[in-house]
Amino acid sequence: MPENLPALVAQKFQSALAAKELIFSSTELTVIRTSSGLPFQLRYCPALAKKPTSTTPKSSATAKRVDPFEDPIELLHIASIPPTDSSHVLVLNKYPVIRNHFILATKQNKPQTHQLEEDDLAITLQCIQDWERDGNRRLYAFFNSGAHSGASQPHRHLQFLPVESMSHQEGSASWTLMTDRIIASSEKLLPFAYFHVKFTSDISPGQLHREYLNLYNAAERSVRTYISSSCGDLQLHPTGGGDLPISYNLAMTSEGLIIAPRRREGIAVRDDQEGFVALNGTVLSGSLMVKDALEYEILQKRLHVLDELLISIGIPHHAEDGEGPNKL
Repeated sequence: MPENLPALVAQKFQSALAAKELIFSSTELTVIRTSSGLPFQLRYCPALAKKPTSTTPKSSATAKRVDPFEDPIELLHIASIPPTDSSHVLVLNKYPVIRNHFILATKQNKPQTHQLEEDDLAITLQCIQDWERDGNRRLYAFFNSGAHSGASQPHRHLQFLPVESMSHQEGSASWTLMTDRIIASSEKLLPFAYFHVKFTSDISPGQLHREYLNLYNAAERSVRTYISSSCGDLQLHPTGGGDLPISYNLAMTSEGLIIAPRRREGIAVRDDQEGFVALNGTVLSGSLMVKDALEYEILQKRLHVLDELLISIGIPHHAEDGEGPNKL
C-alpha cells in the first residue's frame, strides 16, 4: 500500500480538480429521519442529472462501452496494488459529490456480479486501516452488485468515502455514520433485511473472506425465501458464467461488514410518477442523494416517503432465516 494514503488521495484529488480531469459537484445537504428517528443525509445535486454517460449515442449500434478502470487517466490514477504485477488499482471517482471519493478496481476486468475474492476484501480492509492509522480519520467502503443495487459499472470495483468529507458540511450536524449503529446492535434498525458481523482485532484475509461468504449466503437465502412466498415481484438473476443470482449492497468499516440484499433500485416519489430516487451502497451509511428539486422537497416534507423508499428497495424482515436478530 502507498504511504500516507489520505495525503496521497487529497493531493491527487486537488491536482485532478485543477486540471479539470475531475468534475466535483457541490451538493445541498439536509438531514431527514425515518419514522423511528434514524437520521439520513439527503443530498441534492442537480449537476449529476447532466453527468455524461459512459456510452456513445445510440446511433452507433456497435459502440463499445467505455471502461474507466481499464486504462485510467493518469491524473485520476492513485496507485497500483501491489506496485509490481498489480492485481488492483486505486483511482479517483471522476464525478464526485464528496471530496476524496476514490475507488479500488481490479486490474483485470472482472465482473461486478461475481463473488468478491479474498484479495478484493483484504485490500479494501487494508485501505481502511491505513486511512485510519493516525486515529483522526475514518473511511467508509461500499460495493454495489446486481441490477437492483445501484451499480453503474460492470468492471469490479469497491468505493471509498472519507467519513469526515461526508459529515463536515453545513446541514449535517445531527448525522452520524449509521454503519456503526448497525454493526454494534442486534436490533433491526432498518426496515429491510441485512446481515452483519463485527470484526475481531486480528481478522485475517481468509477469515474476512469467510465472513463475507457467510453473510452473502444468508442474504441469498433471504431472497429465495421471499421469492417463494411473494407474489412474483422479484426473480433471481441468470447465473451463467458465474454471475450471482441476487443483487446486494456491501458496506465495510474498520469495525465490521454488512450485506443487504436488494429487491429494487429505487422508486418514483413524485405524485406524477416522474423521476426516480435510486439508492446504492451509501444507504447503509445513512445517506442518499436526489437530482431533482421536487424530490428533494418531497423527502423533507413528507416524512413517510423515506420509510416507503427504504421498505421498497430491500427484502422484508420476515424473509430472514428464523425470527431472531439479523446478526450472524
